[in-house]
Amino acid sequence: MTEYKSKTGTVSRPRHELYMAFTDLSNFKRMLPEDKQAAINADFDTLSADFQGMSFGVKVHQRVPYSKIELVDWGAPLAFHATLFFDEAMSSPLKTDFHIELEAELNFMLKMVAGPKIKSALDKIVDSLVDISEGRMPEGMDPSVFDSMQK
Repeated sequence: MTEYKSKTGTVSRPRHELYMAFTDLSNFKRMLPEDKQAAINADFDTLSADFQGMSFGVKVHQRVPYSKIELVDWGAPLAFHATLFFDEAMSSPLKTDFHIELEAELNFMLKMVAGPKIKSALDKIVDSLVDISEGRMPEGMDPSVFDSMQK
């Protein structure tokens, strides 16, 4: 397995609030623009999608309240294990230090082609989450997404 680790970003949300937003995988579907939601199937524990003719799925392997969520492949074209980490920021209990660790079973060709892009994608996820928490919304995303996830 090849390991990748994202940068750590400080999200302007308390740890428990951010964790709860990620604990239900059906929340991810609601974060997408409506025209993209049709390709996604999601419930509390699983999420699957069709993207450019390829099926991809994840399921929750373990939840450790307010500190980490582990995801594993579920009908994905390659084996992987991802862990989302939620640590209370040293600067404030109202903020969360967030990062992602991913282990993926990649053959030599995929490792050479996709490997550098995986780290970049993980970093982009963290950056986007920090931006969202500070009110900078990606195009097509409803700013009330976090509010609706807390209910």
